[in-house]
Amino acid sequence: MTVVRSVSLFVVAALFEIGGAWMMWQGVREHKGWAWIGAGVVALGLYGAVATLQSDDHFGRVLAAYGGIFVAGSIAWGMIADGYRPDRWDVTGTLVCLAGMAVIMYAPRGR
Repeated sequence: MTVVRSVSLFVVAALFEIGGAWMMWQGVREHKGWAWIGAGVVALGLYGAVATLQSDDHFGRVLAAYGGIFVAGSIAWGMIADGYRPDRWDVTGTLVCLAGMAVIMYAPRGR
């Protein structure tokens, strides 16, 4: 699997997971109702399905690496959906997470 395809799958998974959690938040915390909650549940299920499409056979590695994408995606989602403005420490932490994701997922392992 190419790195581009793998990263694309991580990004799609992040959209479903972060979007699903956000929809649940809207349904419960913002009192938007059961339709939002149900859509969130569906999106979270789709996240789980997309995560299985990674070519690496190690669940722990894939989910650990995905964590870096989740951090970056969460910051981006907050900026877009809620007007959140990250400070330099948010940005630094995000870059550290993305570097960790790259090492975990794409380091040469002598296969």
